[in-house]
This record gives sequence, structure tokens and C-alpha cells, in this order.
Amino acid sequence: MSKQFVENITNMEDDFAQWYTDVVRKAKLVDYSSVRGSMIIRPYGYQIWENIKIELDKRIKETGHENVYMPLFIPESLLQKEKDHIEGFAPEVAWVTHGGEEELQERLCVRPTSEVLFGEHYKNIIHSYRDLPKLYNQWSNVVRWEKTTRPFLRTLEFLWQEGHTCHETEEEAIEETEKMLDVYSKICEEFLAIPVIKGKKTDQEKFAGATFTYTVESLMHDGKALQTATSHFLGDGFAKAFGIEFLDRNGELQNVQQTSWGFTTRVIGAMIMVHGDNRGLVLPPKVAPTQVMILPIAQHKEGVLDHAYSIKNRLSSIARVGIDSSDKQPGWKFNEYEMLGVPLRLEVGPRDIEKEQVVLVRRDTGDKFTVSLEELETKIEETLSQIQANLYKKAKERMTEKTTSVTNLEDFQNVLQEGNQLIKAMWCGNSACENIIKEKTGATSRCIPFNQESISAQCVCCNHQVQHMVYWAKAY
Repeated sequence: MSKQFVENITNMEDDFAQWYTDVVRKAKLVDYSSVRGSMIIRPYGYQIWENIKIELDKRIKETGHENVYMPLFIPESLLQKEKDHIEGFAPEVAWVTHGGEEELQERLCVRPTSEVLFGEHYKNIIHSYRDLPKLYNQWSNVVRWEKTTRPFLRTLEFLWQEGHTCHETEEEAIEETEKMLDVYSKICEEFLAIPVIKGKKTDQEKFAGATFTYTVESLMHDGKALQTATSHFLGDGFAKAFGIEFLDRNGELQNVQQTSWGFTTRVIGAMIMVHGDNRGLVLPPKVAPTQVMILPIAQHKEGVLDHAYSIKNRLSSIARVGIDSSDKQPGWKFNEYEMLGVPLRLEVGPRDIEKEQVVLVRRDTGDKFTVSLEELETKIEETLSQIQANLYKKAKERMTEKTTSVTNLEDFQNVLQEGNQLIKAMWCGNSACENIIKEKTGATSRCIPFNQESISAQCVCCNHQVQHMVYWAKAY
């Protein structure tokens, strides 16, 4: 689209990064704080996060997990207990060195993640196989001192949930890792209308300290990928480091098998970049703070406002409904609620009252149609369901259109020079080839998908025998 729909929003075709920044500011999702790379999540943005949190928390609890809360600070000696873990996070750790005017005897890390905190706690409460499994989840903030930041996508501090579990056997822990990846996949696709690819990270891309990492990857409007959520099988590495032992069913001492998994506010950034357009946000109805916004037309005329409020009361049992009875012009209101991504706009004026109807306008398609008051509830529910399904369908089609298979590095480079894509290519399993691909194309391995295909018999980089088909892309 070449038309500038809303003032001060850059067209995504001209500069996608600036379009994104414009939208998160103009849609009142965030504001910048006085600390570089930190964001203030404004009420509208936080309502979106709360809706996601409520739904995900329900699904986590349905799988048998309990919520807990761990401290914000980690002693340096505790963090050092798991060598691979601390090395992986060292560049991003923020340290507290003073308490008031006094220098601390030991530095405190502001948690970048909580594996070591859970490890210390589990050591104290797990003694027997009867204590297992331990299925804990935490909702919290974490801090990672990122060099390059962007609202929601990469900030110094962000909100998330992190699950940490202990199991008797490796098989049970792997089953847990897969189960939680499925929870993430379903909330992305069913609730946020974001199609995802499920798979395993390469060893080079896995979580520091994990045996392996599962991931759900999504594709943004500009053809770049985003890691939407991850689920890690930790094995017994942390258990050995922290002495998390239990007497098994034969009376023998064993280390527990662990998992960890997380889902963050970064998913809001994904949702913006998957569904948004040059008018602003486009929110899936299930997550939208307001699903239907009522705009009274010619509200100064007798009976219009009363009628609009009666419709609001009537619909409140089936949807999250708002009403704008301010004295701003209808055109301003139309643009405002398009910018905010409200899925459905309901207009009602004197003529509509006479005809016992309302006008509905869909945010996803712009379709405008009249509905009789008699069938209003049915039509609202039906239309919201259609919008949710249509957003997923459009995103899925875009992912398919922007996915290309290649069999050699030259084609790999040429495809990315023409525009960002998801690339499917065979890989020998050697990290050296992974590095060469990144150096020459800027693309990284996104995942080894569970649904494997055979594109060729040779590695896209070295022409040696292949191990896996891998998705590659430039990524956020």
C-alpha cells in the first residue's frame, strides 16, 4: 500500500523497522524510560500481556504445574556452579556491587533466568522419588544487558514466565519438554493467530547449559524469523552441579532430570509484526483488550447515546466492548481504533436506530456491513471468530509464500539478496558449515523441524552427506 493512512507512521514497505517503532508508540503500547533499552509498558500494552498471561497461566496449570516466586538476586558463587550456563549468559549479566554506601562482599547478579535459583531450592526439598515430579512455574521479570534493543523484541528488562521441573527419569523429562512446547505452539496458533514451526535448535543455538532445546519459530511480515518460545531438556547437568539427588524406587541415590521453558513479552512484538499493517495494529479478537468498539454517530441527537449504551450493555456478556462517546469527530475515531487494532467497529446513528440495525466494520479486511439488532449477538460472535481464523490463514499463507527450498550456497545467497525469506536447506550437522552460512548470508539456523523433508542428498554448504533439513533465516 502506498497511501499514508495515519500521520507519522512510516509505511512498512519503506522501512519496516521504523514502521514497527512508530506503531508501538502511536498505538500507546510502550514508552521509553530514562534507562537505555528499558520500556514502560503502557496500559493498553499491559492489557494485551495480561490477556496472554491469563490464557497461558490457565493452560500451564491444566498440565499440573504450580506457580512459585524466586528472588531477584543471585549470588555470584551460586551462578558459577554451572559453568556452561554462566559462560552463556556472562555478556548479558547485570551486577549489583553496592548495598547503599557499602560495597558487597560478594557481587549479586540480577536474574537473567532462574535455573540456579531453582536448583538450589530443589536440592533442599527433593529427597525421594515420592517428591517427584516437581512442576513449578514462575511469572517474573528478568534482566539481560543487551547491546541493541527494540521495544518488546529485545529490552534490558522484560516480563515472562519460566517453568522449571524435576523428574525421575530422562524419558519423563523429555516428555515434559515436548508437552510444554506443544502448549506454546497452541497458544501462538490458537490464541495469537501466529503460525509456528516446531523443531530443535542446533547445538550452537541451544540454551546455555541445556542438553537440547526445542523451539517454536515464526515468520514476521518482512520475512525475518523470530524465536517465539523455547523448551529445554536440561538433563542432569544442573542436578549434578547443585546436588539435587533422590532415593529411587530401589533405594539408590540418583540425580533428577530437569527441564526449563519460557514465554516472554517478546510475543507481543511478534504479534505486531505478523498481523500489523500501514494503519497500525491488527489484533486477534482473543487477545484484544477491546473486541468491539461502539461509535455513536451524530450522538448529539436525542436518543443516540442512550441507544449506544444499551447496545454496549447487551453485548458485554459475549465480548469485551468499549464505547467512545467523546466529542471528537467520527473520522478521528475511525483512525484511532484502526491504529489500536480493535477487531470490530460498531457504528450506530439515527438512521440505524430507525431501521433497527447497526453497521459493523472489520479491522482485518475493512469490510463494512449492516446487521439487524435481532441477530446482533449471533453476528458479533460469528464475525469475531471469522477474524481470528482469517488472521491465522493470512499469516500461514504469507509464511508459505516466503519459504524457499535451496540446494546450494549460491542459490541461498541469491534468494536472500532478493528479500528476506525462510529457507529450507539440507545440513551435514557440522557447526563449521553453520558458521560459514551465517558469515556469507547473514542467516542463522532457526530450527531442525520435527517434520523433516529430503530436499537433496548433500549439505547446502559443503556438499557432504546430510543429517537434517534445517530452516534458516535472518532473525530478530
